[in-house]
Amino acid sequence: MALSQTELLNEAKKLELQGLKKYPITPVFISKLDTLLNDAYAIRRPKPIDYHNRRDLIRILNAITKELYGEGHVIGVQAIMTARVPIIKFIDCGTGIECDLSVENRDGIQKSKILHIISGIDERFQKLSFLMKAWAKAHNINSPKDRTLSSLSIIQLVAFHLQTRDPPIIPPFCTLFEDGTDPVIVVKRVKNYSEFGKGNKESLADLFITLLVKVASVENLWQKGLCASLYQGSWTSKLWDTQYISVEDFTDPSQNVARAVGREQFKEIYGCIHSSLCHLLSFSDGHIQGHQLVDLLFGSDSVSIVPRQIDTKSNDESKANLAVPLNGHQTKRMRVSKRLKEKQQGEGWRGGQQTQGWEQHGNWKKGKEENKPMAGVEEHN
Repeated sequence: MALSQTELLNEAKKLELQGLKKYPITPVFISKLDTLLNDAYAIRRPKPIDYHNRRDLIRILNAITKELYGEGHVIGVQAIMTARVPIIKFIDCGTGIECDLSVENRDGIQKSKILHIISGIDERFQKLSFLMKAWAKAHNINSPKDRTLSSLSIIQLVAFHLQTRDPPIIPPFCTLFEDGTDPVIVVKRVKNYSEFGKGNKESLADLFITLLVKVASVENLWQKGLCASLYQGSWTSKLWDTQYISVEDFTDPSQNVARAVGREQFKEIYGCIHSSLCHLLSFSDGHIQGHQLVDLLFGSDSVSIVPRQIDTKSNDESKANLAVPLNGHQTKRMRVSKRLKEKQQGEGWRGGQQTQGWEQHGNWKKGKEENKPMAGVEEHN
């Protein structure tokens, strides 16, 4: 049975205060950590060239639709048909950019627009969201298809944290949606809150560590009905059919945006949270250096981030040119590329052309050119 909202709120607040006592936040520690986090954001944030590459990728995708034969420009294609919004995941060979392609996902587009608009209230929202996504990706817990956290759930947890600071940095979404959730209307409402978070002087470092502590402290309350409500801007009580982490969809309260999280993945997520807090404590105590902490939190930078033009090299050559992370964490791109290469070797691929093994697949018939697959595309029956 779910506890009442008041009981859960009081318990969550008590546990959060207890958690903060374990991690002393001294001015010197916060100052050093803030410098590290802002530098990490500056290095990893999208650059103008990245947006140019995305526009170029759209052009390439349009060209791909006209190319029925020959070498493909993408690798690691996966059809995720079990998602609430079916998508195609793939990696652009030229830039290494991971892409999710969906059709008519107007709900997702609207949510993204709304969050972008609201992030304009305070720049800490955008920075903290980016860092938390980078942290989750580095720890391989940002993949709903693998039953970990979706990007939307991560960003909403960040927004919720900013709503529940004292004083709050962004307002409850209900105040922003009084006239509806149309992005055009939300823009007008947000203009009235441009100074809303000015009274809160917490740094990016303050918010980063207190967010991890907040989520860590309620580990055992989710299944008792604890739910983060951005609409109300507070904890609330709500039980779903299955619930490991509960974050209410801010446009549809009947949906939990963290519903993908599974039992074992919940343990994995919390293992990452607790280990990161331990790393932060080790840095505070002087046991590890700043660069070591950044690598442990976000992974090492890539060898090269210089974009390349698409050419007609084989998939193996293109994949060899992708930036290789220096740390031990395997990115999704590396895992997909590795599986793809093994698949190609096992089925007799050579230079992007399949030379044998056609009979293994019911969808492909040897000798029928019209059914020839694009190079680098995995089959999903």
